[in-house]
Amino acid sequence: MSIRRVAVTGVGVVAPCGIGADAFFEGLCSPAPVGTRRVSGFEPGDHFDNPKDARRADPFTQFAVAAAAEALAQAGEITADPNRCGTYVGTGVGGIMTLEDQIELRLDKGERRVSPFLVPMMMANAAAATLSMKYGWQGPSENVVTACAAGTHAVGNAARMIAYGRCDAVLAGGSEAPCTVTATAGFSNMTALSKSGISRPFDRERDGLVMCEGAAILVLEDWDTAEGRGATILAEILGSASTADAHHITAPSPGGSGAVHCIQLALDEAGLQPSDIVHVNAHGTSTDLNDAAEAEALDKVFGTSPGPKVTSTKGVTGHALGAAGALEAAAVVLSMQKRLIPHTVGLSEPDPEIPPLDFVMGEPVEWEPGPSISNSFGFGGHNGTLVIAPA
Repeated sequence: MSIRRVAVTGVGVVAPCGIGADAFFEGLCSPAPVGTRRVSGFEPGDHFDNPKDARRADPFTQFAVAAAAEALAQAGEITADPNRCGTYVGTGVGGIMTLEDQIELRLDKGERRVSPFLVPMMMANAAAATLSMKYGWQGPSENVVTACAAGTHAVGNAARMIAYGRCDAVLAGGSEAPCTVTATAGFSNMTALSKSGISRPFDRERDGLVMCEGAAILVLEDWDTAEGRGATILAEILGSASTADAHHITAPSPGGSGAVHCIQLALDEAGLQPSDIVHVNAHGTSTDLNDAAEAEALDKVFGTSPGPKVTSTKGVTGHALGAAGALEAAAVVLSMQKRLIPHTVGLSEPDPEIPPLDFVMGEPVEWEPGPSISNSFGFGGHNGTLVIAPA
């Protein structure tokens, strides 16, 4: 079977540091706020044909709809058979905001007041289903729920749908709106959250993650089809991989062994050597164990002299859980377009206990875009890696 090339022809983003891809990238290169990162200035009704549809969608679905619209506007008219067009949107917790609101309503006013739309609003596949209905795309409409690796897995799985000939176009990414009182308390009580409210990936003073919400959607297409219709190709998905640590429900495997295997498999699928990679968008959550394990994994795969340039955009965005990998894939594509790698905001003094990687610190750096990877690692031991190249 011949493997088809996978083109990225559109990028859409809703994030705390900017709504829209350009505003998002500008935000990545700017100082970060302190505390939970919420999306401000977002009007759901602007992105739905019917105001009722907006009200009947959880924020995680609303964000995905807005991001997909931007991505498709950039990609231009897609004329592929709707039966060969799919949607694949990852999430970690789905419509948890709706669920928590409705539980409070039941406790206050009784079971009869619970919305009949609770189930379709909270279900994890709601974003993917909504996009398929909005655009009439009748191919695979699926979602993946692999904690903080979900967005990366969604893009990787969607790329395979194209590479192996099932689809000609797929809307792929992740969306999350997890910042409820109960969810935040849960992360806080497990001591995962930063007490300072500052995300400091790989820094010696890092003290935990900062939660955020948002979405990113990529338009993926068969390369020849995209070229044939005159689309502007932004980047290429060369490969991806998924592995499991099989170690612990929250902690990464010692030495980053699962991450090492995942990165190596993704490089193998892309047909690249570690020396070919010039940039890594790290998972870099600002938690002690995760950053240490990832740094060790990167050292084992790439070495440290000179090694690829490493950045974590979570210093600005915070951690969007199931949407994180999609936001970071979008950041890599935009870095290639802008020819600029954002620095790791919050990183001022790398932890001396981790390998001395080539961290981008202090300010963004110009670069000659080349093959890059984006890593995601989730609770449950889920690992995901994407290999992305400039068009």
